[in-house]
Amino acid sequence: MSPELVSILVLVVVFVLATTRSVNMGALAFAAAFGVGTLVADLDADGIFAGFPGDLFVVLVGVTYLFALARANGTTDWLVHAAVRLVRGRVALIPWVMFALTGALTAIGAVSPAAVAIVAPVALSFATRYGISPLLMGTMVVHGAQAGGFSPISIYGSIVNGIVAREKLPGSEIGLFLASLVANLVIAAVVFAVFRRRGRAVEADGDVPEAGDDGPARLSPARIATLVALVALVVAVLGFDLDAGLTAVTLAVLLSTVWPDDSRRAVTEIAWSTVLLICGVLTYVGVLQEMGTITWAGEGVGSIGVPLLAALLLCYIGALVSAFASSVGIMGALIPLAVPFLARGEIGAAGMVAALAVSATVVDVSPFSTNGALVLAAAPDVDRDRFFRQLMVYGGVVVAVVPALAWLVLVVPNS
Repeated sequence: MSPELVSILVLVVVFVLATTRSVNMGALAFAAAFGVGTLVADLDADGIFAGFPGDLFVVLVGVTYLFALARANGTTDWLVHAAVRLVRGRVALIPWVMFALTGALTAIGAVSPAAVAIVAPVALSFATRYGISPLLMGTMVVHGAQAGGFSPISIYGSIVNGIVAREKLPGSEIGLFLASLVANLVIAAVVFAVFRRRGRAVEADGDVPEAGDDGPARLSPARIATLVALVALVVAVLGFDLDAGLTAVTLAVLLSTVWPDDSRRAVTEIAWSTVLLICGVLTYVGVLQEMGTITWAGEGVGSIGVPLLAALLLCYIGALVSAFASSVGIMGALIPLAVPFLARGEIGAAGMVAALAVSATVVDVSPFSTNGALVLAAAPDVDRDRFFRQLMVYGGVVVAVVPALAWLVLVVPNS
């Protein structure tokens, strides 16, 4: 049995054990990374830890710490009530407001995880307060971020268009943007309609309770300082391209120094179990990348003699792997792998690139991706195990359905 196949089978075992034995999947994944990395891939500790997502660790800790402070001092309550007033009490519109907000942020250049890190904590706090399904709110935030993610001036759009130009493939910047925008808009509309029918989203447009004088409407010094910190986070990340995690930690520490009582409560609310889960799984995925499992699978598909079938399988590989790893990294690997059969002219290059882009990014609702992990970590007062399973099931549905639809709409007509 090849080392690559062994590493994939071990990943399946990790999923089975985590599901049947209720063991933290991240802890299992760390053990698997150690075993496979040492015994199969001949990696030392440095090679195994090379896959540890240090940047994501800091983002998860920093953002959840900062927003735990905001919850502790009532700032998120104030923001929620401000959002209600903004839409004149029409609570059911809030998921679409969050969709549009994250889409606008990524379209003008914000990295998708940064936009989600900024919007998700407020959106999920609102969902908890007004009985909106956290799954609905979380997916609306992530799909909003991906809807704007491929504008010509966005990070994702610039990277993918640069890869297309480097590989000398015909492309369409506007077509790529519209493909992602329409795909995520349609998915969001379907999800919203399903949850509305099930009564999980708030149906009433009015009758929202007003805050009393001593409630969220009052701005105390701590709340004013926290609002300033949140604005500073947005400006630092979007205006100066500073790291969202490090910036959030710094701002949280400054607030904690002035109001230590809030800090003591907030530290216990950092989503440590989520941090362990996500970092463990991504460390194992890093081992898979280090030992060439991802490239092995992609090259195997690329060698298939039927271009349309190869295109479909590449879309599925992009979706499946991206659910656990960097979407941009996957696109950077898969687009070059598609070059040989794209060069034959049997498959339209622009449609194929758009299909790969959509397939590799809509799955960021997975709890193992950066965006999905941020949503999971940001949800207050929820059963995290249950919410994790919901995100995992939803992510699985997206992985199963969207690549085929993207292939059918964007690739098949141009073949």
